[in-house]
Amino acid sequence: MTLGMTLGTTPGTIKRVLLVDDDAAVREALGQTLDLAELEPLVAGSFVAAKDHITPGFEGVIVSDIRMPGRDGFHLLDHARQIDPELPVILLTGEGDIPMAVEAMGRGAFDFLEKPCASADLLAVIERALRTRELVLENRKLKAQLERGDPASRMIFGLSQAAEALRARVRRVAATQSEVLVHGPPGSGVPKVAEVVHLMSPRVRGAFVKRPAAGLSPEGFEIMLAEAASGTLFLDEVGAMPEETQFAALARLEQGVEARVIVGSTQDLAARVADGRFAPGLFYRLEGMAVRIPALSERPEDIPVLYRHYVAQAAEQAGIAAPEITPEHLAGLMAQDWPGNARSLMSAAMRFVLGMPDEVQAGAGLGLAEQMAQVERSLLIAALGRHNGRAAAAAEALHLPRKTFYDKLARYGIRPEDYRR
Repeated sequence: MTLGMTLGTTPGTIKRVLLVDDDAAVREALGQTLDLAELEPLVAGSFVAAKDHITPGFEGVIVSDIRMPGRDGFHLLDHARQIDPELPVILLTGEGDIPMAVEAMGRGAFDFLEKPCASADLLAVIERALRTRELVLENRKLKAQLERGDPASRMIFGLSQAAEALRARVRRVAATQSEVLVHGPPGSGVPKVAEVVHLMSPRVRGAFVKRPAAGLSPEGFEIMLAEAASGTLFLDEVGAMPEETQFAALARLEQGVEARVIVGSTQDLAARVADGRFAPGLFYRLEGMAVRIPALSERPEDIPVLYRHYVAQAAEQAGIAAPEITPEHLAGLMAQDWPGNARSLMSAAMRFVLGMPDEVQAGAGLGLAEQMAQVERSLLIAALGRHNGRAAAAAEALHLPRKTFYDKLARYGIRPEDYRR
């Protein structure tokens, strides 16, 4: 799939439609209609030919004629609901009547249309069914993620490769006894990830002592170590730690401490070392076991997952029903850079639930071309972030010729070196 095709829908959106009709001419006509709509038709001429495609995780929806030789559309509907009760099945018939429509809906059909029907009407129903299917499958993945039981799955959300890599890194780091540096851009959840490291470590039964590093004296550092003796001491924004405490902390860590020390930072500590504002020895000791949290701009495909979670959370807190989130709204969210990361996305979700106008939504008031350009830019940045700023690898991942990829980077003023770590 090319990047241009991807921009037609939300990344990750399912587009497969299983067409079942015994009339070859009808199958061909419907298939062409779906092709023109940039969907992915999968055709079958009978129940027998279709049933092998119907699985619990089928990433698509079914459109079937009712009147077919042998087992008809109702048999197919019943079979699909036995395999997966939440798989949308749209039934078509050239001999429609009210009792048949009532029976179809009563047996669990997603919708019932009489042939011939206008292409626009059919595509509108299919689009609704695909959205429904996407949400069902996404929720199943999240539920499976939560049921794995470990805090990394419960507390670090996202279905992207970047999110899974973050969870895997947290699990590996948590199993050690070393000091840990958790760093990421502002609003990315540094304290939360530090807590997950503690919860997954052998020290989980001990205390998680969280303190700001700014203004911390050497004596205060010793007191904090004592408080967290059998657990974990987390010092947030370690870059703001006073110079004398930095050197005292390094000496104390080299002697050995009973508590495990995790530090967090939203600043570039290497830059602070370079300009003399952070002790090199302490930095090099901490960076050996580091956890980097990627920015939302590096994983825009996680924005719908996170946003839906925050909306549900905000609605529960407010004691009201969660409003419907349209694909257009999600596309607008994905088109933003989100410099405030998860924190600002959470605030946007709260405003959305409370019906407050969201002035920061980038897609508001823009035409289709401008919105698509914003999404394209975010996808380019995400690919560079995933591949450590390596343009060739990012271009390959997006199935783009290198020249085309570089032309797009130049158009949006994106520099690969800004995404190298």
